[in-house]
Amino acid sequence: MSTTRPYPPGDRGPEPSGASGMSEGAAPDEPSASTGGRQVRRLRLRGESGVVPLARDFTRQALYVWGWLPAATADRRAAAEDVLLVVSELVTNACLHAEGPDELFLACDRKVIRVEVSDRGGGQPAPRTPHRAGRPGGHGMFIVQRLCLDWGVVRTAGAAGKTVWAELGAPA
Repeated sequence: MSTTRPYPPGDRGPEPSGASGMSEGAAPDEPSASTGGRQVRRLRLRGESGVVPLARDFTRQALYVWGWLPAATADRRAAAEDVLLVVSELVTNACLHAEGPDELFLACDRKVIRVEVSDRGGGQPAPRTPHRAGRPGGHGMFIVQRLCLDWGVVRTAGAAGKTVWAELGAPA
């Protein structure tokens, strides 16, 4: 796990045209065409109310389209639930600490699903240290760290805000 590396290992890096890699004219919740086995979806959240359940529902629909749901095995069901939990945690953090989320971006290939939440906040998300399991609050990034292959923050020079990303392994 790294919060300092601007992108995960393996030459993935930020998408070429910004955090989402999609043009500004894309429909708010329209799936984009898949390229090379990679499928992407994005949802604009700025100004919306009830963004956490909205983001979870959007993600659940994507998981159905991508074949993660309905899950045939307990492992596949757990993988889908992990994705939904990570989306909830990242969107909630943007609500609590960053003036609300601007956009949710999901990308899936055969091996990894990438979740990105963009916001206008200037803070740096980090797991609370030391983690105190018995205390309320402050568990979001600890959960993300535990469930994900990797996660981090991407900032664009000269622009306000950031994109917090996380990657989870696809079910076998």
